[in-house]
Amino acid sequence: WWADRDGARKVLTWVVLVWSAFTMATAAAWNFVSMAAIRFLFGIGEAGAWPSVARVYSRWIPLAERGRIQGIFFAGAHLSGGLTPLVVAAIAGWLEWRAIFVVFGLVGMVWALGWYAWFRDEPRDHPSVPADERDHIEATRGLSVAKSQGSWLAVFKTPTVAPLCVQAFANSYGFYFFITWLPTYLAQAHGMKGAELAVFSGLPLMLSFVADLTGGEGSDRLARIFSLRAARRAFGVGGYVLAATAIFLATQLQVGFVAGFLIAIGGACSMLTLAPAWATAVDVGGRHAGVTAGVMNTVGQVGGILSPLVLAYLVDATNDWNLPLLVLAGIYALAAVEIG
Repeated sequence: WWADRDGARKVLTWVVLVWSAFTMATAAAWNFVSMAAIRFLFGIGEAGAWPSVARVYSRWIPLAERGRIQGIFFAGAHLSGGLTPLVVAAIAGWLEWRAIFVVFGLVGMVWALGWYAWFRDEPRDHPSVPADERDHIEATRGLSVAKSQGSWLAVFKTPTVAPLCVQAFANSYGFYFFITWLPTYLAQAHGMKGAELAVFSGLPLMLSFVADLTGGEGSDRLARIFSLRAARRAFGVGGYVLAATAIFLATQLQVGFVAGFLIAIGGACSMLTLAPAWATAVDVGGRHAGVTAGVMNTVGQVGGILSPLVLAYLVDATNDWNLPLLVLAGIYALAAVEIG
C-alpha cells in the first residue's frame, strides 16, 4: 500500500535501508532475546521488498514480458540464497561473525543509495529513457485496462487473488521446508552426512534458479501461442502437479540419493509457478499492484511460518519423517486444483 501511494523509488529505498540497518544491528545482539527481537525487526523491514518490486514492474514492464522479468528476479533471489553460505564460509576466516553482518548491511546501504539516485517511478520521468521506449512501455503495460484495487478488502473480491494466495501459501510452505528442515530430514530418514548431505541440502535452491527462468520465459512464450491467462495457469497447474508427484515418490523410496534428487526436483518444479504467479498479481493489481502482491505475499508467509512448526509437531507425534513430506505433496496438489 505504501509503495502504491508514494512510489517504489522512495519505499524500496526505505525498505532496504531498514533491513540493512537491522542486519548490521544483529552484530550487537548480546543474548537470545535481543537476537530474536532484532531479527524480527529485520523481517518487518524486509517484508516490503517484493510487493514494492511488483509495483515497479507494473509501471516499467510490458504485460508480455512480465513472466521473463519475474523469472530473472526470483532466479537472482534463489541463486544468491544458495551462494551466500559459500561467501560466508570464504570470508569467515578473515572476519568474525559479527563483522560479517556489518559488511552485509553495508552492501544494502550502498544499494539503497544507488537505487534512489538512479530509479524513477515512471518511465517518462527517467532522463535515460527515450521517447519511443517510454511510449512503448506505457502502451503495453496494461494499466489503463487492469482492474484497480483501492483497499485490502477490494483485493480479496478479485476472483484471481484467491488462487494466487493458495499457490503462495504452497510455495512458501515448501520453500521453508527446504531452507530449514531438509538437511535434518536427509540425515534422519536416509542417513546422509558430509559432502553428500551438503550437496542434496543445497540442490533445491540450485535447481530453482533454472526453474525460475524457465517458468518466467516459458510462460511468456506460451502466451504468444495461447492467451496470457492460459499460459500462466498451465505453468501453475503443471508445476504443482509435478512437484506433488516428485515429493510423493521421494517418500516411497529407500535409496537416499534418489529420494534427495526427487525432493530437489519437486522443489524446483514448485518454483516453475513463481514468476507466472507474481506476474499475474502485477497484472490484476494494475495501479495497485503493491497491495495485491502484498496480500499474496502475506498469505505466503503464513505458509512459511507454519511449515517448520508443522513438521516438528508431526515428527514428535509420529516419529515418521516421511509424513511431513506427504503433507507437502498434498498441499502442492491442492494448489494445482485451486489454480486449475
